[in-house]
Amino acid sequence: MKIIQLGVGQLGTNCYIVYCEQTLQAGVIDPGGSAEAILAEINKARLTVDYIINTHGHADHIAANDAIQQATGAKVLIHQEDADMLTNPQLNLSTYIGGSFSCRPADRLLKAGDTVSIGNIEFKILHTPGHTPGGICLLTDKVLLAGDTLFAESIGRSDFPGGSHSQLINSIKSQLMNLADAVRVLPGHGPETSIGWERSHNPFIQ
Repeated sequence: MKIIQLGVGQLGTNCYIVYCEQTLQAGVIDPGGSAEAILAEINKARLTVDYIINTHGHADHIAANDAIQQATGAKVLIHQEDADMLTNPQLNLSTYIGGSFSCRPADRLLKAGDTVSIGNIEFKILHTPGHTPGGICLLTDKVLLAGDTLFAESIGRSDFPGGSHSQLINSIKSQLMNLADAVRVLPGHGPETSIGWERSHNPFIQ
């Protein structure tokens, strides 16, 4: 498994292009803008994009969905609880950050325990509500794509519509803190961290 990380959009969202080295099949996680830069990386590595996966439905994680889908034919996946955010500018908050937009509806709605295969890579879907009702993390091998659930020594905001601080803390403690210390955490914003580091140093979950 190879991972290409890009900072995209107005808020510098971490977009991840995850691909199978054997098959060159790929998934684009949280394309929150900068579609041309994302497509340049895809073309450079000669990848076939099977899926666009949104860890949640906020504008800074979905803004380039349509452009990437149009260019690659990839299917869009999002948790069923965040599905309406793709098509509703008020729910996805784009109305409030300088440019109202909507995206095409998802091609597949995810739920807890689902798996998504990209070449020889299999992701397990962890439903981690709190930042949004349908927030997810993607787990494979020793890598967790954490969206806006868990950050380096911090956590996602819960003061947006549909957010819940208590629910977010419960999601992290029940879904993530039972993972091995060595699991890499690739968050939606900011630097990489690990489960072990967050278990010891994150002030929100002590």
